[in-house]
This record gives sequence, C-alpha cells and structure tokens, in this order.
Amino acid sequence: MPHLFEPLPLRSVTLANRIVVSPMCQYSCDNGFANDWHFVHLGSRAVGGAALVLTEATAVTADGRISPEDLGLYLPDHVAGLARIVTFIHSQRTFAGIQLAHSGRKGSTGRPWEKMTEVTPAEGGWQPIAPTARPFHDEYPVPRAMTAVDIRAVVAAFAEAAARALDAGFDVIEVHAAHGYLIHEFLSPLVNDRRDEYGGSFDNRVRLCLEVVDAIRRVWPERLPLFVRISATDWIDGGWDVEQSIALARLLGPRGVDLLDCSSGGGVPNVRIPLGPAYQTPFAEQIRRATGMPTGAVGLITEPAQADEIIQRGRADVVLLARELLRDPYFPLRAARELGHEVPWPAQYLRSAPPGSPPRS
Repeated sequence: MPHLFEPLPLRSVTLANRIVVSPMCQYSCDNGFANDWHFVHLGSRAVGGAALVLTEATAVTADGRISPEDLGLYLPDHVAGLARIVTFIHSQRTFAGIQLAHSGRKGSTGRPWEKMTEVTPAEGGWQPIAPTARPFHDEYPVPRAMTAVDIRAVVAAFAEAAARALDAGFDVIEVHAAHGYLIHEFLSPLVNDRRDEYGGSFDNRVRLCLEVVDAIRRVWPERLPLFVRISATDWIDGGWDVEQSIALARLLGPRGVDLLDCSSGGGVPNVRIPLGPAYQTPFAEQIRRATGMPTGAVGLITEPAQADEIIQRGRADVVLLARELLRDPYFPLRAARELGHEVPWPAQYLRSAPPGSPPRS
C-alpha cells in the first residue's frame, strides 16, 4: 500500500488516507452564511476522495471576518447551512472539519479579485481589533487595541463557535493561529508589543492561543480531534520561528491538540519567502521529530509521488492540499491510480474508474 493511503487514527476518527483539503477562503457569503457555492466546492472534494475536508477560515465573530463575504459561525442560524454540507461530506465516507478563525488586524478588507485593501464602514466594513493599534500595512484599516474584556470575549466566541460546529456535525476543529490573523498576531513579537500579560515574553504571547484551545476543549468532545494551524516562521529575524513553534507544540499536546498544521508567513508584509516544491514541509518534519506530535505539511505539494514520499519518510502525518485540489478535485482518485492502489469510487463514476474498483458503500 502506498503510504499516502495508509489509514490514520486520531481519537475516534480514522482517516482513510493522508490527504486533507486545506482551508481555502471563497469570499462568497452574505453575512457569514454558507450557500450553494460552499456546498459544491466542499462536496466535490469529498467526492474526489480526500479523507478530511476542512472549511475555509470560519469567523467566530462578525468583526473576525477577513472580508464582509467570509464564512461565519457567530450566529445560531449559521448552523443549518453548514450541517447540510456536513451531511453530504459524510455521505461520501469522508470526515468534515471546520477551521475556526478571527482575522484580527487583517479584517475588513476586500476580496482578492477586487481589492485587498480596507473596506470602510460605509462599504459594509468595520474597525478591526488587534493586539495593538498598528495596521498590517498602509492600505489596511487601523485596528483598535484589544482590552482584557475584548480578549475574554474572543475566547468565549471561539468556544461558542465550537459548540455550534458540534451541532452542525463536524468531526474535526482546526484553530487558525497562522497567516497574520489574530492568534498569530499575539504569537509574533513583530506584531505584539503589548505590556500586559498577553505581550512580551513567550509565555505571555502564547497565552491567547492556549486559552482558545482550552476553551474549545471544554465544549468539544474528548472523542473528536482538535488541530491547530500555525505559521511556523515569520521568515524574518526577530519574529516567530521554528524553535518557538516547537515550544508551543509541547504546550498544545497536553491540552488535547492532536495535530499541528504547519504553514508559514503572513504576519508582516514585504517578507521574502523562498517558494519551491514542498517548501514548508521541513517545518512539519522538524516539529514532528522534536515533539512527537503529529503534523500536517502544506504548501506546493502537487504530485502523488511527492505527497507519498512525505508520508513515507515520516516528514508529516498528513498532507494538506489547496491549489492542487482547486485544479483537480479528484486528486486523491488520480493519486491512487498513479501509485497503483485501489480505492473505492463513487458508484456514479465507476464507468471511468480503473477496472475492478469497488463502489463506495
């Protein structure tokens, strides 16, 4: 069996293979509600055979959205649309996960195909909140520095969204602590220069992340997995780095985090990132080897043999695919064929499957 198609048990969830649909913002909502676009986008990746389908960054508060068109789980009424999607994902013998997020100072900005600059309150935007009152860059809104009351409210909002995710039927939650959004803003010394218990030292800068994880674990069942996505490095001296990521992983494991999804960057603008095939996989490998925590590799993983090699060599426990799954929603079925492995196909698609392929039951 190719290593890419080995099952992976995580608490009561056993992934059928090591291919996970990475969260990908779609900027297609009205007031946070999932719609037919999300049903087709996420459902087609389940049809394609990924073991776990993660939603895009899903805001835990209205002002935690990146754009006014972002997905949300800050209202009880958001549950029904997401539950419809989860039911379909489950019908394909695939697990459903949701990434819970708060945009912090990168909120109230436009969709990337329009303008990734400030959306003013007159245009449906808002003043974002952040560790300090410094904007991400000149074309982004100036945030309001968070008070202790704000921080407690955000932690509570993550827990409330987690409870709604359970109501919607999700199997996995991923906490978004990467890419320059709120939790990463607190982690990074390049962004967080607070002088209270949430700033300065490493222990203070990780406090919000740990509080969010603890709050979610109080409402998220012990039987279900919890992931955290981090930016393993800010790619600049004096920023968040792999050594701090390793230290954070050692704190997260005992708190009930089952897998660390290892991305990078996004905290500050104008950083030079050495892009290349699987360029972020070394972070997943370093953290996995240093801590023993399961990790996910993400970033320019595009070929079945490449993904299989990452798992085979123990560099990560899963691969999270984004752009490649936009180009080819059926990448897992293609990967199985290229790697010489038989997997169940949707019965409706059997006429195009390799001879002898079983239908999904």
